[in-house]
Amino acid sequence: MMPALILCIVMLVLVGRFSYRTIAARRFYNGDWNDLFKKLEAVPRMAVAQIGNEYLNPGLNQIATEPTDIWLGLGGMEGIQRMRRNADILVALAAYAEHWNFTESVIVKERMRRDALQLRRAIFQLTVRRFLHVGQLRIPFHLHESVAAYHLMTRRLLMLYQHSHAGLYPRLALVLSDSASLF
Repeated sequence: MMPALILCIVMLVLVGRFSYRTIAARRFYNGDWNDLFKKLEAVPRMAVAQIGNEYLNPGLNQIATEPTDIWLGLGGMEGIQRMRRNADILVALAAYAEHWNFTESVIVKERMRRDALQLRRAIFQLTVRRFLHVGQLRIPFHLHESVAAYHLMTRRLLMLYQHSHAGLYPRLALVLSDSASLF
């Protein structure tokens, strides 16, 4: 009797979480572009670009940035949570591009959705490991993965908008791009 009750509770929690995520995603996708754009939160662009490039394009010195510097550059856990919240908005902005470039935006949106999943997994690992004080040696790897996934999402979205909507691209680039690679 007890295992069946536990199984039912677990199933209810999973169905509830899935329903919540579905409703939240629909709310984002049905939003206006300006409303979505205004929901983006400030994330240190230069730090994200530097760490993301270092992770995605390794050079001779692959440990150039220390984990403490990454943590401080992002603004600690608050900066990481802002990246997580922005990830859903970035995917919704890619979905919004379906209005004028359906084929490319569907592919980019799916890639970004997968990047967002990797970002959420890395942030979950960071949160759990910091809370439980276990696996502290793995925290820098999850930190790098979260920043790299976010950086990749912003680059994908910027390239989609640069290619398909020159009118909205400059506004998006001012918020998401590092100043060195604007135009």
